[in-house]
Amino acid sequence: MEDSAGSNPQSPGFTDKLKSWLSWSWTYVCFVWFGMVLIMIYVLWSPLKLQESLTSASLFLNTLTPKFYVALTGTSSLISGLILIFEWWYFRKYGTSFIEQVSVSHLRPLLGGVENSSSTGLFSSINGETEPRPSVSECKVWRNPLNLFRGAEYNRYTWVTGKEPLTYYDMNLSAQDHQTFFTGDTQQLRAEDSVMQKAWRERNPQARIRAAYQAIELNHECAAAYVLLAEEEATTITEAERLFKKALSNAGKDINLLVYIKRRLAMCARKLGRIKEAVKMMRDLMKEFPLLGMLNIHENLLEALLELQAYADVQAVLAKYDDISLPKSATICYTSALLKARAVSDKFSPEAASRRGLSTAEMNAVEAIHRAVEFNPHVPKYLLEMKSLILPPEHILKRGDSEAVAYAFFHLQHWKRAEGALNLLHCTWEGTFRIIPYPLEKGHLFYPYPGCTETADRELLPLFHEVSVYPKKELPFFILFTAGLCSFTAMLAMLTHQFPELMGVFAKAFFSTLFAPLGFFADKMESFMPSSFWHQLTRI
Repeated sequence: MEDSAGSNPQSPGFTDKLKSWLSWSWTYVCFVWFGMVLIMIYVLWSPLKLQESLTSASLFLNTLTPKFYVALTGTSSLISGLILIFEWWYFRKYGTSFIEQVSVSHLRPLLGGVENSSSTGLFSSINGETEPRPSVSECKVWRNPLNLFRGAEYNRYTWVTGKEPLTYYDMNLSAQDHQTFFTGDTQQLRAEDSVMQKAWRERNPQARIRAAYQAIELNHECAAAYVLLAEEEATTITEAERLFKKALSNAGKDINLLVYIKRRLAMCARKLGRIKEAVKMMRDLMKEFPLLGMLNIHENLLEALLELQAYADVQAVLAKYDDISLPKSATICYTSALLKARAVSDKFSPEAASRRGLSTAEMNAVEAIHRAVEFNPHVPKYLLEMKSLILPPEHILKRGDSEAVAYAFFHLQHWKRAEGALNLLHCTWEGTFRIIPYPLEKGHLFYPYPGCTETADRELLPLFHEVSVYPKKELPFFILFTAGLCSFTAMLAMLTHQFPELMGVFAKAFFSTLFAPLGFFADKMESFMPSSFWHQLTRI
């Protein structure tokens, strides 16, 4: 096997050598080739009667009417315009230029080009080692800790507006979560469990509800079926709470069901105004299952405590979960910023701060805002109501627009309640981008902002929502080039149509100037080389 691989001329080593040779020849030998072409043109000038050919060509061009040039430039403008439209559509949909993508994917490897080192070194670890930038598949999607109820909230939005607030991709992720979360040992599946397995996979909501009732007919104590009905059939939070309580009484010792149901019951209490009861239920749940931190129940607790304006308790929760070893979230970062901003925002004035400078407390608040904005730069526009909010998805991408929507949807009211907090945010949040190195080769307090968020957020957020993109992508070169070419050729067509004689004079002057260096080069060659030498070459 090894011998055959080594003798194969198409082996990777041979291919690499061929690519490196092509790269070397393209880089260095192209100038030699260009010089040889010029010499050959000069040598063959007389034998091939190139002078007569150029003369006949110039006579032919002189006989062309201005209408030909109008048609030529007009056609060029049309073709470049079509290319521009396609490039713009492709850029808006995929975030890159089609021509550049094809060039990088197919031509650059052939010419021996390598990937930009910055693309593999955007993530710098604390020890100075580089980590590869995550691809789209590595962008982890998290369950939204405060996701709404489908029947009582999402469906109501659909009834009023006629728009679907959830994408199929988002709902499919939820179906996978429920199937994994509520299905125990597959070796001991009961009949109702098999029915519920199929129910979570059903795409049609009515089919899921019918399957849940079928599971209840098989077993009146099927807790998972009551969970599905509470999530999707209940049209009010009160009705959903009743069904969750029924599910809780039948959950038995299934830890997954118990945690899910108790959490949703706490969220029902929060939505129905029984906030202290909701806080107690969340605290008890966190004490009972301390190892389930990945479910981010503390984010539900933070929101409920902010509603109670129990800021000391909020600070205590932050002290526990805002740790360097734990994964961050927009809720953690922006809640920390809100507490520090609240301490100084009621007396903050940009004019006074510019005169006397920032106090220590104000500096801490500004730094906390900069830290939060660096983690998720999409949030401020929603808090400052520069972008319209939509219902949050059931899954979010950390540091992405989906997380920003989910955070602002529940926490905007808390920022408004803190007097002057939004004003302080408005005055300081854009200063974050002067701290972060550009073009995002490294971060300031966090890892560099990942480049996969836009694609993932477009899958999670509905089509009617304009996804926030950071950093703003500059227009690719080929879009600018085709736009300039289209405009230039269209202008030439118009000028040639309006002023044919003047444009003819201009064209002759342009081409004579363009070919002047070639004539100068030929004259110099004749002066340096003896005529007998050229005569012998032509005879050869």
